[in-house]
Amino acid sequence: MKAGFIGLGAMGVGMARNLAKAGYLAAVYNRTGSKAEALAAELQLAAYDSIEQLAANVDVVLICVSADKDVLAVVDAIVKAVKPGSVVVDMSTVSSETAKLAAQKLKDKQTAFLDAPVSGGVEGANKGTLAMMVGGDVAVLDHLRPLLAAMTARIEHLGDHGAGQACKAVNQIMAAGINQAVTEALAFAEAQGLPLEQVIDVIAGGAAGNWFLQHRGKTMTQNQFAPGFKLALHHKDLKIAQQMAQRVGVGCPLTVVTLADYAKLMAKGYGDEDISALYRVKQKR
Repeated sequence: MKAGFIGLGAMGVGMARNLAKAGYLAAVYNRTGSKAEALAAELQLAAYDSIEQLAANVDVVLICVSADKDVLAVVDAIVKAVKPGSVVVDMSTVSSETAKLAAQKLKDKQTAFLDAPVSGGVEGANKGTLAMMVGGDVAVLDHLRPLLAAMTARIEHLGDHGAGQACKAVNQIMAAGINQAVTEALAFAEAQGLPLEQVIDVIAGGAAGNWFLQHRGKTMTQNQFAPGFKLALHHKDLKIAQQMAQRVGVGCPLTVVTLADYAKLMAKGYGDEDISALYRVKQKR
């Protein structure tokens, strides 16, 4: 299988490198062409000037872009040139409705589609240890498992088109809750005058331990917020989750609070920082 990768942001670059290392990646495309050209030179593969060129020359098209409108614009370009029998895998975080619409557009071109958002951050993308949540035909997924395994440590089929994105929304809501709990608790520890590194070490080894505390606790308490997952992107994802919840009549009050907190931080210019920048809101002033 020859794969092409569209979208070389912080996550996409790491995933593309792992695909190339496994021998699957044949071509890349990025809206900023210089980024695609640099990676193509590094990996010794093709960088195409258009999505249509890429789609016409590969068997599997992988997408990793930022928003619903971007995914649909990419799919609209793909359908102009894609070969029947190809597969498109979207690893962006978008709504279930967008995933279903993309699947329908591609079905008309005899092209299969999987919505396959991932979790694990930039670290997981670089190390090939992402968790992937998949919606679509399980037979198509099984055919692509060896390729997808080059980027992931776990691949889970959740159901029909849109199910992968619904599961990712669950992940993003849960991540918001964990962020709220960890930042609030560590701000409390700071106000108590406790030695924060020791607090983090002992709690990380107990019942309240979690990935976010282990990987972001010490940096946030040192006011270091280099992005692993940009706050503005989580805000975008939580807006999607909120809209999905409203459509089915489910209340998500913690999501509402987090959206408000993130909006305050974005207004102050912190949108490109890691989501652990929520600590700024929690600290005693």
